[in-house]
Amino acid sequence: MKKRKELEEEYKWDLSNYFPSSKEWEEEFEEIKKMSGSFKRFEGKLNERNSILECLKQESDLSKRMDILLVWAELKGREDATSSENEERINKVSSLATMLSVETSFIEVEISDNDENFLISLSKDIDFSDFNIMLTEIIRFKPHILTKEEEIIVSQTKEFASEFSNVFSKFNDADLKFDKVKDGYGKEYELDHSNYMDFCESEDRILRKNAFVSMNNAYKKYNNTLSANYIASIKKNSCYAKLSKFSSAIEKSIFIEHASLKVYDTLIESVNKNLGVFHKYFDLKRKALGYKNYAIWDNFASLSSSCNLQLEFSEAIELIKKACSPLGNEYIDLIDKAVKEKWFDYGINEGKDSGAFSWGAYGKHPVILLSYQKNTNSVYTLAHEIGHSIHSYLSNHNLPYEKAGYEIFVAEVASNVNEMLLTKYLLSIAKEDKEKIFLYDKFLSEFRGSVFRQTMFAEFEQFAHNQYENNLPISSAVLNEKYMELNKQYFGKKVELLDEIAYEWSRIPHFYNAFYVYKYSTGLICAIALSKGLLEGGEKEKTAYIKFLSSGRTKPPVELLKEAGANLEENKTFDDAFAFAKDIIENWEKLGINYN
Repeated sequence: MKKRKELEEEYKWDLSNYFPSSKEWEEEFEEIKKMSGSFKRFEGKLNERNSILECLKQESDLSKRMDILLVWAELKGREDATSSENEERINKVSSLATMLSVETSFIEVEISDNDENFLISLSKDIDFSDFNIMLTEIIRFKPHILTKEEEIIVSQTKEFASEFSNVFSKFNDADLKFDKVKDGYGKEYELDHSNYMDFCESEDRILRKNAFVSMNNAYKKYNNTLSANYIASIKKNSCYAKLSKFSSAIEKSIFIEHASLKVYDTLIESVNKNLGVFHKYFDLKRKALGYKNYAIWDNFASLSSSCNLQLEFSEAIELIKKACSPLGNEYIDLIDKAVKEKWFDYGINEGKDSGAFSWGAYGKHPVILLSYQKNTNSVYTLAHEIGHSIHSYLSNHNLPYEKAGYEIFVAEVASNVNEMLLTKYLLSIAKEDKEKIFLYDKFLSEFRGSVFRQTMFAEFEQFAHNQYENNLPISSAVLNEKYMELNKQYFGKKVELLDEIAYEWSRIPHFYNAFYVYKYSTGLICAIALSKGLLEGGEKEKTAYIKFLSSGRTKPPVELLKEAGANLEENKTFDDAFAFAKDIIENWEKLGINYN
């Protein structure tokens, strides 16, 4: 594998929009560092309109600049985790962020101490128009805001409290090594994060099984350490929730993003009610593969390698543009803009983040990291991350900084809409039955991954937090046993499992961002509804969707989704998603199982 400096420039993103070089980053770091102490003049004075306004404007400017500083440092670290310079820079900016967070922690506390009617009047004041949502949130959070002294203490803990995720990332991306895997002919291969899915999709069943075993065995070796790290993260989540006067970590998470515990519970209930849909899919795929039994390592088996997209990066971009054409010319122009400005880092190099993501800072263009390979999965990943980036771009360019950052709850909607549009476009141009079956399997596999799998994850992390918060046993053994139990429940009796699946939970990075994973499920469920409206509707549906992408956090996320055409407060939205999956299965059955 190439080192970062050996990777050709065409495969790398252009971060010069953030800082041309580390020299400019260092200069900005020193300038921001000088701002330390500049907020003291407001302390004890945030009970007067003009002081509040001036303070909020200064804090906003600082936050924007700190975001750019932090994002650039983190992006450099994600492109090469083996660089000690990148690691040192991240630690340096993290310490500065903590120091400034402590220094400004009094602001929200002092503002919240004001009379509620006074705060309401400020939220309606035209001079506070950029801050009206912030003020409304302060009013909503009043019961959960601590004293000034307590907020300072909490702020001082945040730097090291975030390290559980960082420890896992360093271990996962830089230190973890996997045993070599053999195919059905005895040939050995190196296994790493970037080629794992290739092996999982191989037509060689023995290679698929060996890759599955090797991957999960690597985490099994460190089960006690990874369990201790994750349990410590759970304790942190619960501690911060209780300090903020919430009964649990999930209550705090849902409150922060204006979500609903009813949506969380309805999702789990709906998936468990419809497990039969997935079981029917597993059996249909078993027949298509010509197997007597179906195993967990067959989930990603490709039904026809000849149908796998083998596109260059530029060709994948053009395909995605065609698929997304129902979103209008403005959307397509933004994809062209992303290519021209080099938002993408799509090469493969040693130490690079093993996942894929879209990120960015307000006032700068978004960026996308992935390890692109000429296969269908990479094309879908690219479409997915483009959805994230354009969502961010439109919100940032249509709203002030204080309103642009959309809630995490809606973060997975735009990305999944792009995937749905891509699937439906490819189905519309498919000429042969085997192509359609390949795409049916692709969708159902994604549906399994996002709705079945992520909901199972959601049940698992809810269980893990409940164990700790209710003084029930929690250990590596408890976590492993529960994860195995959930796999048996979700996959049913006809899917063969392996003991190694019990350790799979410990390689899921999203568990360090508590109660995030269920949004992959709701994101795809919403995407099914929205893509249907975009393809079957007209200008009204397109306008509503683009408005949603441009709305940031101007309204609660469930309300924004409802206006766009996806109502998560109705069981019908969930039922329609499973009805769509059932239709796909029926269409597949009509074509038969012979895909060759």
